[in-house]
Amino acid sequence: MSGHSKWAGIKHKKAAIDAKRGKIFTKLIKEITVAAREGGGNPDANPRLRTAIQNAKAQNVPNDKIETSILRGTGQLPGLSYEEVTYEGYGPGGVAIIVEVVTDNKNRAISDMRYIFSKNGGNLGERGSVAWMFSKKGLITIDKDKANEDDLIAIALDAGAEDIQVKDDSYEIITTPDNFEAVKKAIDEAGIETVLAQVSMIPQTSVVVEGKEAHQVLKLMEALEDYDDTQNVYSNFDIADDILEKAAQEAA
Repeated sequence: MSGHSKWAGIKHKKAAIDAKRGKIFTKLIKEITVAAREGGGNPDANPRLRTAIQNAKAQNVPNDKIETSILRGTGQLPGLSYEEVTYEGYGPGGVAIIVEVVTDNKNRAISDMRYIFSKNGGNLGERGSVAWMFSKKGLITIDKDKANEDDLIAIALDAGAEDIQVKDDSYEIITTPDNFEAVKKAIDEAGIETVLAQVSMIPQTSVVVEGKEAHQVLKLMEALEDYDDTQNVYSNFDIADDILEKAAQEAA
């Protein structure tokens, strides 16, 4: 999982300073709209909506845009009808990739996905072709210099964390989707800053890719993430940290 979480953390940091803020706003607003449509407009009774609103506020999305998105999701205001679609495929080196898309045109989206995969050395697969390699989990990443290990472990486990992994420069806290919010809240209340906090598709095993293939994989990941309708991209690649960092700097 090291490649997956490291890349996710890098992308999360990059998003905070991304000049294409309008694109970030669009992604967050789409998530609020879909969450409200699926679970209702009351964030107290809709955990997905509650998380979507928190993420939007963290990126300084104006409150009026948040409220409008909720009303469009519940049908109280007119707007585009979005659908959630998940695509699965393989990248260079045989890495597995899952792409979560929110679109108003499924035919266009699948055509675009097929083109992006093909152009960047990958192949779009059938539904279920790679999903079995992943588990839906809450993932919280914290830099080592932001928390005491013993204190963090106690806080996370008491709040219901499933596992805590100590990496070279970070802690990775794994939760069930149901316990994610409680664990995140406990960490926030302890004043501990997180690098990444999201319900994610975590790979059960990793595929090591190096050299030219590693750069091809990251090029494909960038292309998928830059697609307008993409919400999330997950993969099971394991790429050396120096290559990941260099790729993130070049993309910034």
